[in-house]
Amino acid sequence: MSYVDGFVVPVPRKNLPAYRRMAKKAGKDWREHGAVEYKEWISDDVKVGKLTSFPRSVKLKPGETVVFAYIVYKSRAQRDRVNAKVMNDPRLAEMMDPKSMPFDGKRLIYGGFKILITA
Repeated sequence: MSYVDGFVVPVPRKNLPAYRRMAKKAGKDWREHGAVEYKEWISDDVKVGKLTSFPRSVKLKPGETVVFAYIVYKSRAQRDRVNAKVMNDPRLAEMMDPKSMPFDGKRLIYGGFKILITA
């Protein structure tokens, strides 16, 4: 049974090149440590809703865009093992430093999800 970590990230448009570099490195490292799939998507048709929406969820500011990302694992147990390896990987230490992130990590939304259906 697969397991997914999902992320919604507010990224300043001016920081998109730096974010893309960081995401490519992260994706490579997560895959190296066992993740099945790693994808990041930039908003295209994402409107501000009256009550809820992706922009509202991250308190999107002018000049920012929303990135939606997910990492697929074989299971939650495998996800926990992969994430432990990633968090202890010295190659990622700088990337994990809040001061060097090309986005406001305090407004990042994330969570783990087990599969409900496949169609």
